[in-house]
Amino acid sequence: MRLEHHIEELLYRYNCVIVPEFGAFLSQTRSAFIEEDTHTFYPPSKFISFNELLTSNDGLLVSYVADIEKASYESMLTELATIGKNWKTQLQRGERLFLGNIGKLWLNKEGKIQFEPFEKVNFLTTSFGLSSCVSGKITREVLKQEVEKLEEDIPFIITPEQRAKHSFRPYLKYAAVLFFAVSLGVSGLRFYKENQNIDQLAQQDAQKQVSKRIEEATFFDASPLELPVVNLHASLKSPMNTVKYHIVAGAFKVRENADKKIAQLKAKGYNADYIGVNKFGFHVVAFDSFSEPNDAINYLRKIKKTESSDAWLFQE
Repeated sequence: MRLEHHIEELLYRYNCVIVPEFGAFLSQTRSAFIEEDTHTFYPPSKFISFNELLTSNDGLLVSYVADIEKASYESMLTELATIGKNWKTQLQRGERLFLGNIGKLWLNKEGKIQFEPFEKVNFLTTSFGLSSCVSGKITREVLKQEVEKLEEDIPFIITPEQRAKHSFRPYLKYAAVLFFAVSLGVSGLRFYKENQNIDQLAQQDAQKQVSKRIEEATFFDASPLELPVVNLHASLKSPMNTVKYHIVAGAFKVRENADKKIAQLKAKGYNADYIGVNKFGFHVVAFDSFSEPNDAINYLRKIKKTESSDAWLFQE
């Protein structure tokens, strides 16, 4: 009787098959996994192990074999127990026990039964038809510098003997250098154009900011001892040709804004007036105007302390 054949059949359907007077073969489901060293993919399977402590008959193996062999339960129990004892005796003699597609057993130095399953048979029925497969190592593409790539693709190590035989190799070197130079030129041109566009955008934005600031008011900060004097080369009015010094409150691109500023200053009691257009095309408004420089400077100091620290002196 090939008892191991009947054990195999039961392991496909049950997780525990006990051989009376010998031990139990146990199966445990194992998920699919990858063996990284060999790059092998394994499907889900049943992992077979052995427990020599489970020797009590549970009736599963005896009933199954008795039904197939057309024998009584009692006679089959006695026969299987005898087979189990013989297997143990064989192991105690130092022999190895091979049980078909189940695995092999032997005794270690401590007298304990060791078991090594037969890996080529999968007892998990849901994985029927699935086998392990080996896949080549997956290499990831790594971006390298163009010089390194050229060195790999076109090696330039040439001995004098090889140069005599392969006179065309130097041309490959020159072609590689030319290709690298062209690549750098294209990259540099692209970088220059991008930076040029960025500079143009920055200049435009700066011009917008300056125009906005000037639109609100054009001021120059000056200390009481160092007062800026600006000459306007434009048609500015000078009553009776005696007024030469103006305390400027602001310069506006739109005449209406200048008129609004004059109205605001007059409402505060200032002798504000419109004094003309400067060379930049802005309309200039003054707090007041004077013919004497000392009077203008003293008034400017007063304005900077009380009304506007951005006021400045304009001399015609």
